[in-house]
Amino acid sequence: MDDPFVHETAIVDDGARVGSGSRIWHFTHVCSGATIGERCVLGQNVFVGPGVEMGDGVKIQNNVSVYAGVALADDVFLGPSCVFTNVLTPRAHVERKEEFAQTPVGRGVTVGANATIVCGHSLGEYALIGAGSVVTTDVLPHAVVVGNPARRIAWACRCGEVLPDCGVCSRCGDQYETTSAACRWVKSGA
Repeated sequence: MDDPFVHETAIVDDGARVGSGSRIWHFTHVCSGATIGERCVLGQNVFVGPGVEMGDGVKIQNNVSVYAGVALADDVFLGPSCVFTNVLTPRAHVERKEEFAQTPVGRGVTVGANATIVCGHSLGEYALIGAGSVVTTDVLPHAVVVGNPARRIAWACRCGEVLPDCGVCSRCGDQYETTSAACRWVKSGA
């Protein structure tokens, strides 16, 4: 596998780990203690805080900050200028670094451009967060959520296609069991 590529304007602090084949672009800062998996792409002006753990194949578009407390599983996609918080009630004059809330982001999750993820909520695997949405509760696996506050409007396949009521993906043929409260992958369409 290829060595990681770090653009000359990017900063990767000592003590950060960057996996093979990863690419870190213009004006990005990866803090000490952060772990970047293999084959990740961090776009322009990305910030990765201390202690952040990122799986393999993660893609982060421009102008995204991933703060301490956020954990990204494999194959997560973060759209441009999406936002993660890490303290529920911040005040400039009150130190709350010991109160960072955990925000686990499951495998294959997509977060759309300009979406906001309020800390302390999990994003289930393969969930799809619509652009501009504000997530204020946990998001179920495979859920498609939109709005402010974000609410579920559909279920999504692992390939990203919105599932019809029958639970068979029109793009890849994967089959799912779906109800109003859950979506579960059953078998591959291939």
